[in-house]
Amino acid sequence: MVEKIANWLTRKPKLVAFIAVLLLIPSAIGYISTRINYDILSYLPEDLPSSQGEKLLEDPFKMAATSMLVVEDMPAGYTNSLINEIKEIPGVSNAIWISNLMGVQIPTDMIPANFRDMFFSGDATMMIIQYDHPGASDETMEAIEQVRKACNEKCFLAGFSVVIKDTRDLMDSELPMFVGLAVLMALCAMLLTLESTVLPFIFLASIGLAVIYNMGTNIFLGEISYITKAIAAVLQLGVTMDYSIFLYHRYEEERPNYEDERDAMAQAVVAAFRSLSSSCITTVAGFLALCVMRLTLGRDIGIVMAKGVVLGVATVILVLPSLVLIFDKQIAKHKHKSLMPSFDKVNSFILRHNKAIMVLFILLFIPSYYAQSHAGIYYKLDESLPRDLPSIVSNEKLKNDFDMATSHFIVLRDDLTPAEMSDIENRMEEVKGVTSVVSYHKMLGTGIPDFFIPDAVKDMLKQGGYQLMMVNSSYSPATDAVANQLDEMNAILHEYDENAMITGEGAMYRDLIDTTAVDFAVANYLSIACIFLIVAWTFKSIAIPAVLVATIELAIFLNQGLSYFTGASTAFIAPTIISCVQLGATVDYAILMTSRFQEELQSGKSRKEAIRIAADSADSSIITSALVLFCATLGVSFVSSIDLIGDLCIMLARGALISAFVCLFIMPAVLYVCEPVFNKTTLHWRTPAPKKESRTAKALKSAAGKLPARKEQDTLPENGEAQPETVPEAEKDPERDTADV
Repeated sequence: MVEKIANWLTRKPKLVAFIAVLLLIPSAIGYISTRINYDILSYLPEDLPSSQGEKLLEDPFKMAATSMLVVEDMPAGYTNSLINEIKEIPGVSNAIWISNLMGVQIPTDMIPANFRDMFFSGDATMMIIQYDHPGASDETMEAIEQVRKACNEKCFLAGFSVVIKDTRDLMDSELPMFVGLAVLMALCAMLLTLESTVLPFIFLASIGLAVIYNMGTNIFLGEISYITKAIAAVLQLGVTMDYSIFLYHRYEEERPNYEDERDAMAQAVVAAFRSLSSSCITTVAGFLALCVMRLTLGRDIGIVMAKGVVLGVATVILVLPSLVLIFDKQIAKHKHKSLMPSFDKVNSFILRHNKAIMVLFILLFIPSYYAQSHAGIYYKLDESLPRDLPSIVSNEKLKNDFDMATSHFIVLRDDLTPAEMSDIENRMEEVKGVTSVVSYHKMLGTGIPDFFIPDAVKDMLKQGGYQLMMVNSSYSPATDAVANQLDEMNAILHEYDENAMITGEGAMYRDLIDTTAVDFAVANYLSIACIFLIVAWTFKSIAIPAVLVATIELAIFLNQGLSYFTGASTAFIAPTIISCVQLGATVDYAILMTSRFQEELQSGKSRKEAIRIAADSADSSIITSALVLFCATLGVSFVSSIDLIGDLCIMLARGALISAFVCLFIMPAVLYVCEPVFNKTTLHWRTPAPKKESRTAKALKSAAGKLPARKEQDTLPENGEAQPETVPEAEKDPERDTADV
């Protein structure tokens, strides 16, 4: 089947290329139609109290999207006029300021202290703005844009939704630079390592098609995260480029064997399909391990990237051969000498000192494991944003002027007695770090009659059998101080309402930390287990997967441990993505060298000669693949203003180099030393597996057994000397013949 497809593809290269280009149209439509989610907290499991509370804020309270507008050094008349203008903006459901409660004509000194402290600070005042739709929705983003247009330079719009808005704008402006720089640097890497100046452009065109197909098919997911959008194209480029290199190298090997280059390419496609289909399994397994995370951001990244690898292989098998055949003359015309250095002397040194390198390999695990497990991690995502973003500046002003670093939203039953509500409010105010408490009962407690409170304020605080309490804290989200504060608040609430829920940025970050602590361990161990089993099945061995996985895990520990030694903190999602991706993508380096080592041993080479040949032949492929992944991701880290994206890409770039370094300079010694163990624990390690007898051969043998026995004289020639019996062509076993020789 594969042979027929390969022959058809190579006979109609222009038609195949034309179809590939046509497929860009639905892919582009799918890409445009796929929504991008910028709210990482929305990926939390739905059964968590903070997630359930967030749903109640959306309906019935319409408080899921809330922002605070700080107005500095402006008269009350301006602020009152501004709030009325903001109320008319589509997507804004409500805007609360002191004029809603008591009228703008009341002097500030006559306003009750709890309201004065909440809405005024020096010459600054604050209003609360609510939106009709969830915080990360397109409608809320547009409403925030319109609110900003209505404000002057002395207005500062703060809140989590505003941070999401600025993150989206920043990503949209920088993404073209991400992709452009990744392509440029990957091109430079291939121009240095490949032997033709045209070939890198052909490879980039092929991978570019696969990237667009991948992004277009994301439409079936409905939406993807902005992190996925930022790294998917770059990562797919770096991870799947070596598949293109492998196919072309195989084509070059087959060309001397055929008069027609189309036949050579067809044979290369058949060989590449068998090799790449098994090679990409480890990479896919590494990505799919992310899908088990309860934080569904992992599933988002895992599905998109696993799909990208599969589409990358499909494009290499189905489209790249046509592109190479179409531009074959140009590729040959612009060939040049490869700039790849020789590693003969290095490999000789490694083999001479194999025991010392093996000891170093073992000893490196201790400091690298300690360092990676103690590297700094941050969870508050706005810490990764530029400090001069308008939303970050506004949040800092809200924190400094009004002592509101975090706002907790508490949902309770609305049938609690006034005495119970008073107890809750008083005890909440005594919690360390709490700066103010706002509730419907507390408003009435100031002496304001129930009928005097506007319906807009009532609807904000009492809906559908629930009442809402807002507790402002001076502690920043995703800190131990807020975690302890939340524990104390929950203990108080559950004495009065066991179903009470705390939500908001602080509570959701707390759940994010607790959820990812388990998620990351599970995803990491699952990726190791899956790749271990895949390698074990490939080599029919127990020892080989243990050694290969341990080698790449060392590279991962060294990569993550560098953050500890440099004192840098990385975003919470980075270590898990790096572990799964680096293991899945770069274990192929180790598999490549080990496969060639086994092949040389089976051909009768000595252990030292076999590993030397394996190392020499694998070096160029490993360096090219690692350089492409390194260059593609390093460029993004240079231009990204979002530290989260920069951290991911710098660790991916660094991981590619470290994995290549370990495979080039440590792996040969490890394989050489462990080879006797491989021989004892691997099926057919030094000798090829006997080829299974075909059905035709079995039928011939069966038919031969039913024939009548020949007389001895019938087997003698005319000269009377016996001749060797001719073996039917179908019964010959070419692999066994080769092995005997």
